[in-house]
Amino acid sequence: MRPSSRLTLCGGRARARLRALCISVRSPQPTHIVTETKYSIVVPVFNEAESLPELYRRMCAVMDGLDGTCELILVNDGSQDGTPQLLRALQAADARVRVLEFSRNFGHQMAITAGLDYAGGSAVVIIDADLQDPPEAIPQLVAEWQRGAQVVFAVRAKRLGESWLKRSTAAAFYRIINRLTELHIPLDSGDFRLLDRQVVLALREVREHHRFMRGLSVWLGFRQASVQYVRQERFAGVSKYPMRKMMRFAADGITSFSYVPLQLATTLGFIAASMALLGIPAVLLLRLSGYYAFEGQATTLSSVLLLGGVQLIFLGIIGEYLGRIYNEVKKRPLYILSAQLGFTDSRRDIPKP
Repeated sequence: MRPSSRLTLCGGRARARLRALCISVRSPQPTHIVTETKYSIVVPVFNEAESLPELYRRMCAVMDGLDGTCELILVNDGSQDGTPQLLRALQAADARVRVLEFSRNFGHQMAITAGLDYAGGSAVVIIDADLQDPPEAIPQLVAEWQRGAQVVFAVRAKRLGESWLKRSTAAAFYRIINRLTELHIPLDSGDFRLLDRQVVLALREVREHHRFMRGLSVWLGFRQASVQYVRQERFAGVSKYPMRKMMRFAADGITSFSYVPLQLATTLGFIAASMALLGIPAVLLLRLSGYYAFEGQATTLSSVLLLGGVQLIFLGIIGEYLGRIYNEVKKRPLYILSAQLGFTDSRRDIPKP
């Protein structure tokens, strides 16, 4: 089947751009047939139909310049636009492209996990599809890996096109999590990074459901390095991480690696109990001496409301930890695949989801 017929499901401008790209790879050269992959590039994709043609074009240029065989693993996280059709067309046109399709939206971190599970490269790069992280920075990560680093972080020297609120909350989050945990996540780093094969195999052994991949790759250890790059504006579309998802992501990061919120509840409980133990004798003494300065109910009501509010807050924190335990003991799969395209080689070390 010719590439043009494969693209009948793709619409509008994206279809035309993709057809032009597919023509150039209509007859893949033998070098594109992966026998022993050196580099795997994992790209989580969610409703990125507008960005995919440009992403593929730039990825091809990067892969052609690397010193070994490459595979591009595109993980469709339950997209609802034209993304699935575009991914299938790319895979049919280029033997280096592999596609994993989720049965529904399982989330960005699970998409990364699936890509790592199926990656066959000696070095695995994780990068988002929105092109804020430029594919052209991948050779910098590879150079550090070739110098012996096993985890190479891409650190944002500048963040173009992001609001002051997003920049400030991101900076605060990394500082908070580094203080609350024993991890040291490089400031202004994201999911864009390179992992050595040994690190990927170690990550596959970690099957927790509430995943904070940025923390897990630091927690594993190994030799780590970083490179700096300029984070670009989004190529097309809107961010898939609204404030609500960012707050949930931050909660997953803190609760996955720190018990400090629970310890804080215990500390405040001891402080409140100590104040009560000191306050009761003082009130009794004032009452017996005939001097009682606490007229009315306002003070009592305020104290009860304050303590009640604090208790509810910490009950919620305890509930967050209990909810995570509940999700773990159910032992459900981390993700469910509806399709695997382009994986012609046998990969016996793929873990169960």
